[in-house]
Amino acid sequence: MTMSDLFQDYSEAAGRTGAYDEMFAPGQTARKSYGQVAGALRELSLADVSARADSMARTFLDRGVTFDFAGEERPFPLDIVPRVIPADEWSVLERGVAQRVRALEAFLNDVYDKMTVVSDGVIPRQLVTTSAHFHRAVHGFEPAGGVRVHISGIDVVRDAAGTFRVLEDNVRVPSGVSYVLENRRAMAKGLPEAFGSQLIRPVEEYPRRLLSALRKTAPSGVDDPTVVVLTPGVFNSAYFEHTLLAGLMGVELVEGRDLICRGNRVYMRTTAGEQRVDVIYKRIDDDFLDPLQFRSDSMLGCPGLVNAARAGGVTIANAVGNGVADDKLVYSYVPDLIRYYLGEEPVIANVDTFRLEEKEAREHVLDRLDELVVKPVDGSGGKGLVIGPDASKEELEALRKRVIADPRGWIAQPVLQLSTVPTLSGDKFGPRHVDLRPFAVNDGDDVWVLPGGLTRVALKEGSLIVNSSQGGGSKDTWVLADSPQVPVEQVPRQSITVRERVSVWPVESNWRDRQSEQQQ
Repeated sequence: MTMSDLFQDYSEAAGRTGAYDEMFAPGQTARKSYGQVAGALRELSLADVSARADSMARTFLDRGVTFDFAGEERPFPLDIVPRVIPADEWSVLERGVAQRVRALEAFLNDVYDKMTVVSDGVIPRQLVTTSAHFHRAVHGFEPAGGVRVHISGIDVVRDAAGTFRVLEDNVRVPSGVSYVLENRRAMAKGLPEAFGSQLIRPVEEYPRRLLSALRKTAPSGVDDPTVVVLTPGVFNSAYFEHTLLAGLMGVELVEGRDLICRGNRVYMRTTAGEQRVDVIYKRIDDDFLDPLQFRSDSMLGCPGLVNAARAGGVTIANAVGNGVADDKLVYSYVPDLIRYYLGEEPVIANVDTFRLEEKEAREHVLDRLDELVVKPVDGSGGKGLVIGPDASKEELEALRKRVIADPRGWIAQPVLQLSTVPTLSGDKFGPRHVDLRPFAVNDGDDVWVLPGGLTRVALKEGSLIVNSSQGGGSKDTWVLADSPQVPVEQVPRQSITVRERVSVWPVESNWRDRQSEQQQ
């Protein structure tokens, strides 16, 4: 099967979606940024593409890059066609994500202190106080290091007109960056012809940037801070990410039982005795972090962590209580927060959003439930989301009752035809909807945005649900550099075969072996 056969009927299928296609302009002409990718695919047969896809899947399985789907551990699906973002488009995204992080940082500092945003009438008080993730236990103190949003993942989509819009904010426990790093490693081998023939911004700098930010925001007076990654344990679906980041940063991976709090200091149990911990990169939800403050039945955290943070004895990243900024009702006010705190217009607009706690908006939405997407304000991973056009009458009626019973708990948005990228399905490529999660690291002085981020793809034709927990996959995201002076992937152009490819980042092989054993 030739290249033309692989894309047979693609133009017709893309036309049916009504979405903006990232790779092809109308008429199935490859966009300029995709020229090298299209050229590389043109030389491959179905057998070639399938073999490379199988090889990437086996590599992911061997390396433990898996996720739990319906109780089964599977390799995280990575498609062979990357998502390519030109330098000028990335510049806008980069500025927009950094702007949003700065505004949310200012908002969190404000709502856990004087609440001037409320007294100045920008948002109503009950919006904050009724949020499920607003924690009074951390009200009134500034975190050690002065940063609350160390790591963020801002979900962005492109609408049918080709305009980028922010879909939601993740500043509580954003996940997925491990797939960005692993996808790049795999794609350097999966499509080396295209990878080695253009200037692609690297991603391997992320662990160093993250460690630097964590160390910089350590409690004052600590010259050589000890950083740890706090994981719920091996049964967590993101455990691979926890081990990967700890290993790449060269820090300890700990569980709550490995920590002890005494005198508002945190210590780690080691074979050489107790060692003080200065910064905790937590990968645990706030509710399970400290049984003295939150869920008393939690066995995942460590008693006393919140008091230690309150006393300035330890930095917790991200800060406890950040979840109020993830509330999707608060999301609808972020453009106003950008204007209020930064005095700027939003670089990237929100998706149009109806606040169902407002009577007029609620009545409008209840009359159009079959046309809109309705989301719970504290949902994640696509859980609880109802896409009106795809829902049954029974589902819509049940949704109507839930909205009427708890209007504060829901928002509604128009159905966005997320942009599409060619994705292998069976014996040909078809258009599949994608979103993008750029990751940002904030050290208090600067917000650095990882060039690219995680592109998630809905593998089912016509589906708008990209979450891996709902059967979605991913793509490597290539941000093109506008000049050779910008740091790019250092891959020799003559190095075409998989056998000759080098790792994207330098890692000691013995650590990789230990990690593989852990995953097994």
